Amino acid sequence: MFQKIVILLTFLAVALATDQATDVNRCSKGQPFPLEVRVLNCITPPCSIIKGTTLTFEIDFVNNFTTTSLKAHVRASTLGLVVPYILPEDVADVCSNLMHYAYCPLDPTEDVTYLFNFYIMETYPEIPVKIEISLVNQDKDVVTCFSCPIKVIGGNSGGT
Repeated sequence: MFQKIVILLTFLAVALATDQATDVNRCSKGQPFPLEVRVLNCITPPCSIIKGTTLTFEIDFVNNFTTTSLKAHVRASTLGLVVPYILPEDVADVCSNLMHYAYCPLDPTEDVTYLFNFYIMETYPEIPVKIEISLVNQDKDVVTCFSCPIKVIGGNSGGT
């Protein structure tokens, strides 16, 4: 009996560990912070990502506006430089990547989850970077914003 309980608790711990929040930071300008961010295989940043692969984020946030469209914006900072990271339209379009059957328009106080797949190109330098991700509505209001340190590493995994 005791052995079965230990096995059950072990499975439960593994299941919970795969759904744990990642320790992300607030943006510097005090924009609304997400309810929770989960980065696949990363609880404590910097999150390592192999060039040519995708880092998957699930971003839970509360929308505080009447929102008909929502775009993701990414800025990368390293070595004193801050540059925009241009996302493909299908990734930047938050409304088409909402999870759990959510869709736009979003009502004020509605909480939703955005599935954000952040692809790192093969040409990206192997350096630590802080990325800031903000979700901006049609009126240029920042709905949520956070930053997360990542470490780009080499390797040829063929992408994910």
